[in-house]
Amino acid sequence: MKSKKSAKNSNDKVLLVGFPSNGLVGTFTISYLIHIQKMKQIGEIDHPGLPSTFFVENGEILAPIRIYNKDNLYVVISDLPFDPFVAYDFAQSTLGFCKKLKISKIIIVSGLGTIDKVSKKPKIFGLITHPSLEETLYKNEIPKFLSGSIFGTDAAIISVFRKSNIPALVLYAECHPFFPDLEASIVAITSVAKILNIKVDATDIQKKIEQLRIQHRNLMEETIKALHQQHEKQPQARAPQIYR
Repeated sequence: MKSKKSAKNSNDKVLLVGFPSNGLVGTFTISYLIHIQKMKQIGEIDHPGLPSTFFVENGEILAPIRIYNKDNLYVVISDLPFDPFVAYDFAQSTLGFCKKLKISKIIIVSGLGTIDKVSKKPKIFGLITHPSLEETLYKNEIPKFLSGSIFGTDAAIISVFRKSNIPALVLYAECHPFFPDLEASIVAITSVAKILNIKVDATDIQKKIEQLRIQHRNLMEETIKALHQQHEKQPQARAPQIYR
C-alpha cells in the first residue's frame, strides 16, 4: 500500500490561507502550523485599505499580512480582519502569488459560528471549488458543506479562487462566534495536519493555542465588529443549516 505524501516530500506546492473569522479559528490554526513547521517569512502583502498597523513579536516588527514557506508548503496569514472589498483584493493578490509559484492546491481555514456548540466536539466540514478535491475529503473523512449561505470576507475570497484553475478547499470548523474557540482550532489543526501528513502533539497544540489566545485577546473584538458590519450589509443571509 502506498503511503500518503506529505507537503514536505511531495512535488506539489500547497498554500494555506488563514485570516480572522469566527472563533479566530483560521488565525490560530495557521499560526500554529507556522510554529510547528518552523516556517520562515518570505514576504508580505500590503493594501491601502488596511489600517496602518504593525505587530511586534520578540522584538521583531511584523506586517499584518505575511507569507511563509518551508519546502513545498506556503502560508498566507492575516492578523487583521478586513471587509469584503479588501478581502477581494487580498484574494486576487494571493491568487497572483499562486500562479507565479505554480501552487497546485489551496487550503483555506475558517470558523463556522454556531451557538449550539455547548459540550459536543466541534465538527469540521469541507467546501471544494473543484472535483479533484473530492478524494481529499473522502480520504480524510471530512463531510461536505452541503447547504447554507456564505457572505462577507469568506465569500469574497472564495469568489476569486473558484474562478481560477487552482483547486481550493475551504475547511469550516464549528466554533463559538463571539469568543476565541480553542477546541475548534484544535480540530481544524488536526484536520489540516492529517491532510498534509504532518505530525502534531495534542499537548503542544493546547499550550501554543493558549499562548495565541492571550496574544490575540483584542483581535476577537475587532473581528466581531467586522463580522457584525458584514451581517448588517447582508440582512437576507442565513447560517448553514443542513450538514451530512
